[in-house]
Amino acid sequence: MDLNALGTEFVNAPLNRRDLLQDPFDQFESWMACLLQARAVEPNAMTLSTVNTEGQPSSRIVYLKAVDRQGFVLFTNYQSQKSVELARNPKAALTFFWPQLNRQVRIEGTVQKTSEEESDGYFARRSRASQLGAWASQQSQRLTSRDALDDQFKAMEKRFPQAVPRPPHWGGYRLSPDRMEFWHGRLNRCHDRFEYRSTSTGWTITRLSP
Repeated sequence: MDLNALGTEFVNAPLNRRDLLQDPFDQFESWMACLLQARAVEPNAMTLSTVNTEGQPSSRIVYLKAVDRQGFVLFTNYQSQKSVELARNPKAALTFFWPQLNRQVRIEGTVQKTSEEESDGYFARRSRASQLGAWASQQSQRLTSRDALDDQFKAMEKRFPQAVPRPPHWGGYRLSPDRMEFWHGRLNRCHDRFEYRSTSTGWTITRLSP
């Protein structure tokens, strides 16, 4: 398997400082709108990176469910590995990679739980199967077999024959960024990179070397 043979030349128009919006949330939404228009597959898929108390990072793919001026929102099991690590170290990072447009966004900041009302509102919009799955799965815990998980799901179907309430161990997180980076692929690996940093007076924008 020759991985050295793999590679892509990014033939894109330049991304200049004058092309960028002053607010990184506006810039993110502009790029997301392009992806939606292009019918990209799962453009809200993102890598969430956390760090445990020993300094060991871990990453996994999760889904962005909302974005506002306060930050980027995801939902999960509060007893999962990621949640345990966030409880001890609320610093985290998100990475979006969009090969359809040869673009990447990196986000760093601090995470807080969403309100009970926000978590309730999102959970109520999930499918019944997803709601039951939130009860059935003891996320990140050892599982004896697939049958054990299926049995637990069936037990939840019997427990909640009608409406499914939000589990107390399930809810949202909002990452409030202090740094966002927008990467735009270019020829010869001479990519365009711009960093937004939060300051007391707003956001600064700096071009970075690729």
